[in-house]
Amino acid sequence: TSGNVKNIQIPRQVLLATSEAANKYLGARPGDIWSLLLPTNHIAGINVLTRAYLLGTEVVSVKDSANYSAIVPTQLFNALNGDNELLTHLKNCQKVLVGGAKLSEALLKQGQKAGIKIVTSYGATETCGGCVFDGAPLEGVEIQINSGLVEVRIAGLNSGNWISLKDIGEIKDGKLIVHGRADDVFISGGENLSLNLIEDFLQKTFPSQKIYPISIPDSKWGEALAIISDQEFPSTLDQDISEQLGKLYIPKYRKIVAQIPLIGIGKLDRKSLSELFLINE
Repeated sequence: TSGNVKNIQIPRQVLLATSEAANKYLGARPGDIWSLLLPTNHIAGINVLTRAYLLGTEVVSVKDSANYSAIVPTQLFNALNGDNELLTHLKNCQKVLVGGAKLSEALLKQGQKAGIKIVTSYGATETCGGCVFDGAPLEGVEIQINSGLVEVRIAGLNSGNWISLKDIGEIKDGKLIVHGRADDVFISGGENLSLNLIEDFLQKTFPSQKIYPISIPDSKWGEALAIISDQEFPSTLDQDISEQLGKLYIPKYRKIVAQIPLIGIGKLDRKSLSELFLINE
C-alpha cells in the first residue's frame, strides 16, 4: 500500500487448489452460490469466480441470494452504516469471508452482532489471496513465525519456498494471530509510535466513523502522526487519545476529505494519503 507496484504470477493449479480448499473449509457443496462483490482485477475477486466454477455455479450480485460471499472491511463498515441492501444480503449468507485489509476487533464484533456469519481471511496476492481462515491455514498451506514475522508456504507457489508477509504475528493454540505490519512503527521526535496501536484505538473508540492514521515527513519531528477522515473529527478526540494512549499520540496534522484514498479492494492508499498532506500542508 506504500511501495512500488509489482507483478505476481499465480499458477492455475495453485488457484484451483486453494479455491477447492476454501470451499471445503466453508462446507460449500456443488450447487451452492457465491456472490461476487469484489473486482476481478484482484486475486480476491478471481478466487470467488474460481470457487463458484468448482461448485458448478455462476456468481450473483448483491441483489440476489447467495450461500457465500467475500468482502473487505470497508464493505462491512458500509453494510453496518447505512447500506441496508448489502447488510441484508450478507446476513442471508451462510458464511462471509472478510479479508484483504485489516479487520478491527470492534468491526468484527459489530458484524457478528448484526447477524453476519463472518470468517476472517488472511493472506496476500503472493499467497493466492486468503489462505488462512479464522487463524487456521487451509489444506495444503503451511504457516510459521520467523523472527517474529509471518511466513506462508504453498506447494507450487514461489518454487515451494516460504513467503514472508512482513506482518508481526504469533501462533497460539494452533491459530495464527496477526498483530500488525512490521513497518508500522515510526519515530517522531525521538519517540516510537505505532500506527497499528492508534488505528486499533480509533476504530474501537469511534466505530461509526472512518478515521485513519499515517506518518508523514516533518521538518520538526522527522516523522509526524497525521489522521484523515471523511467526516468532522469527534470533539473529544484529543482528550480520548491523551487519556488512553498518552499525549504523544495526539496527531500533529488532520484532514477531512470527500473520499478516503483506497487501493482496489479497500486497503488504505498510504502513499496517496501522504501526498495529500505534502501538497496541502
